[in-house]
Amino acid sequence: MSMPAAAGEPVSGRGAAGEEAVSLRARLRVNRPAFTLDIALDVAPGEVVALLGPNGAGKTTALRALAGLTRMSGGRISLRGRDLDGLPAESRPIGMVFQDYLLFPHLSALENVAFGPRCRGVAKAEARRAAAALLERVGLADKAAARPRQLSGGQAQRVALARALAVRPELLLLDEPLAALDAHTRLEIRSQLRRHLDDFDGATVLVTHDPLDAMVLADRLIVVEGGAIVQQGAPAEVARRPRTDYVARLVGLNLYRGVAAGSGVKVGELLLHASEHFDGPAFVAFPPAAVALYRSRPDGSPRNLWQARIDGIERHGDNVRVHLGGPVSAFADITPAAVAELDLSPGQRIWASVKATETHAYPA
Repeated sequence: MSMPAAAGEPVSGRGAAGEEAVSLRARLRVNRPAFTLDIALDVAPGEVVALLGPNGAGKTTALRALAGLTRMSGGRISLRGRDLDGLPAESRPIGMVFQDYLLFPHLSALENVAFGPRCRGVAKAEARRAAAALLERVGLADKAAARPRQLSGGQAQRVALARALAVRPELLLLDEPLAALDAHTRLEIRSQLRRHLDDFDGATVLVTHDPLDAMVLADRLIVVEGGAIVQQGAPAEVARRPRTDYVARLVGLNLYRGVAAGSGVKVGELLLHASEHFDGPAFVAFPPAAVALYRSRPDGSPRNLWQARIDGIERHGDNVRVHLGGPVSAFADITPAAVAELDLSPGQRIWASVKATETHAYPA
């Protein structure tokens, strides 16, 4: 697995005979009152790139700039070597699926899908044939005559995808495509969407706040915070080595920055021992499930041991998440039975430990 590029540095796509194969090459700059979006994107043919980030980070602004729906303050967009600067949205070879799908309520599913080709001059009969083929491809041939109000959320999402693909785009933009679905439908549609994206030979840029959507659907993640790229790489690499608090929370890790010397990383006044050995500025991370809690100092004195204060206790899935303060802030995930056995309560002093083998350090 390759290491992620430095923050803000574009990643070249897959190529043949040593040549770069980049479908989308963009430098997006949009000035906003609160921040400036300034990011570089390279996306290869057939590649799915997910933009992740907190609310207000600039993800949707980036997507709308690519689509020509938001005016850029600077930069450029090139798609398969063609400069899109100055082209209106309707003239760009781009398909877009909006968060709320924006299907035309007065048109049938078939007419919604045929709308794009018809707007681009395709004859009515040909547009309807192509739309019917796309509806069959997404498993909705029997819903061709249905109006949007007669479709379920998952069906509407698939019609919106078919409509985006109907214009034969070179770039597919997906803005929170699963956000409007309930949990059960989302699971099914996510799997179907992955298969459809595998069959698409253009570039795809996906905006989502859901880490599972990003991990399942994307070949590469780009994390945007405050209008800038702070981390990018393959999903497994980003999940294993987060570089900001936002990414750490996203993938469920406790993350700290310190200075490494051999196997130890000094974080404030606390020395954490990790399974890796190196010297210099470092990140150190461990999962909440790796944290053990004790009412009194444990025998044997584990290598990573500190006294903490319980700042909060909350349900977290099937377990209980304990918020710890002290020399470092941390989350610990334990069972409800352990909470009862330890008789935990907010404000209580407690001992926390984590094994060195479950603590991982990497260069900052």
